Amino acid sequence: MAVLRCDFFSEALEVGTSMTVLLPQPAEAQIGVATPADTGPPPVLYLLHGLSDDSTAWLRNTSIDRYAAEHGVAVVMPQVGRSFYADEVHGHRYWTFLSEELPRVVGRFFRVSERREDTFVAGLSMGGYGAFKWALRDPSRFAAAACLSGAVDLGTLSREPERRELFQRVYGDAGPGPDDELLALLDTVEVGDLPRLYVGCGTDDPLLPGTEKMLAALRGRNVDVREDLRPGAHEWSVWDAAIQDVLDWLPLRGRSR
Repeated sequence: MAVLRCDFFSEALEVGTSMTVLLPQPAEAQIGVATPADTGPPPVLYLLHGLSDDSTAWLRNTSIDRYAAEHGVAVVMPQVGRSFYADEVHGHRYWTFLSEELPRVVGRFFRVSERREDTFVAGLSMGGYGAFKWALRDPSRFAAAACLSGAVDLGTLSREPERRELFQRVYGDAGPGPDDELLALLDTVEVGDLPRLYVGCGTDDPLLPGTEKMLAALRGRNVDVREDLRPGAHEWSVWDAAIQDVLDWLPLRGRSR
């Protein structure tokens, strides 16, 4: 697996930014790592970070490079600060950067598939929210989306005193709108248009109630969702295990699911 740190200028953000990218590299002589044969541009997983993280967090805290190598999947990990993947009222246009500019940049810089059936998104905490926000607002882009320990209940989170300043900076006085609230977005999408969905969380995670609310809403619309509630808190040991299951679950080429 090739591991790249890519520093580039973002037109949407009007500033330089970074992403960490993993690219499959078939190698017969590499000991201890199984890599699929090169069959053309690889599928790509956009893997989003949490509130306190950056583009290196998944690489530093899990073995995502080894897991992705076994599946022949490219992984793109962008950097969005504490933006909740939004066009901030007092800040930068991170939603525009993520949903419009980043795929263009990735397609220009790297040899990866641009087909919907080869494109996936996942994330943890704030990134789990961002993954589902992207999948619900642009369902035709993705074949699958995974939310791990997602900060999905913005209404509750925005009322917490310790988060008030953050949400004021990101969303302004009006707070999160219908295009930011996942449950509202879910009602705007036809079930048949949705990508495959995966919802996971630790059973001791403080964000579990929001996860359960999302699962109930998905079931209420008869959405076929992979549910993964496992022992653990809001911690990397949970996410390191969960991302392996997510990769096993993805509808990759040549794999029946």
